[in-house]
Amino acid sequence: MTSAAHPEELAPLRRVARVILGPEGGDTMPRATVLHWAPQVDAIISQGELLVDRELLDRAPRLRIVASASVGVDKLDLPLMAQRGVYATNAPDYFVEATADYTLGAIIALLRRLPAADQYVRAGRWQRFQPGAWDGVLLRGKVLGLIGYGAIGRAVERRAVGFGLSVLHYARTPTKQKGYTPLHQLLTRSDIVSLHVPLNPDSRELINKARIARMKRGAYLVNVSRGPVVDESALVEALQSGHLGGAALDVFANEPRVSPALRKQKNTVFTPHLGGGTIESRHESRLTCAKNVARVLAGQIPDNLKNRPTAKALSKVR
Repeated sequence: MTSAAHPEELAPLRRVARVILGPEGGDTMPRATVLHWAPQVDAIISQGELLVDRELLDRAPRLRIVASASVGVDKLDLPLMAQRGVYATNAPDYFVEATADYTLGAIIALLRRLPAADQYVRAGRWQRFQPGAWDGVLLRGKVLGLIGYGAIGRAVERRAVGFGLSVLHYARTPTKQKGYTPLHQLLTRSDIVSLHVPLNPDSRELINKARIARMKRGAYLVNVSRGPVVDESALVEALQSGHLGGAALDVFANEPRVSPALRKQKNTVFTPHLGGGTIESRHESRLTCAKNVARVLAGQIPDNLKNRPTAKALSKVR
């Protein structure tokens, strides 16, 4: 496992496998360390951060499953893993509610300028009551546009309605649900645009200079999906010009590196890819991964399967 884990999360692997754990404190195992252990491992539980490519697979002839304790699988070479007889699984259910909570929190923090106000008080600069100086934007009556309408998008919608937001949504496959809106119309009508799509060739830089130009002047952008979904240079330009009123980002194109130009923008909220991370969601996702590893080591097919190795490919690693 590329992270540390609570013993309860590893319970399905007791007397089944020897588990090598990543570091304590929230960090993950360096890639060099993973590559060092690769020749000996039958399974890997990652936190979604590990690039599983030809280099890693070439060094891991015994590998039978990579279980990702996250929703996204963009770091996994699914076709090559299937060809090598390696199962790929994820943990899609446990981060939905946590990510939706985060999204509303990020919207409120952004529109009410909470990070800047917090820094103002901490710096000892608050000397007197200042009516009007810190006024933000009321959510009620605004239009929230969701790009991506899977489980997370729908969970965000349920919360947003409670704040009085009108909700539109766009998905690559048109839905029959109330609020479905073509992308170009959603961008022009929304006061807040929130991204909830997986990273794939269609979504890479989905929010580019041209699409940002379609957004309302003063609108806000929230990204809780994957960093490369947004063209960050175009975003910086829009923030600098005032075309966008602000942005809340939990993910970045080259994370953990964030461009200096983006970090300089004051009308922003930045967090270190924590959107779906709660004590409960991490626990359940790791436990699910351990269960899937145990199933594979017992010769069974795991749950939450993201690829389909053939019987011939599977026989090569058994």
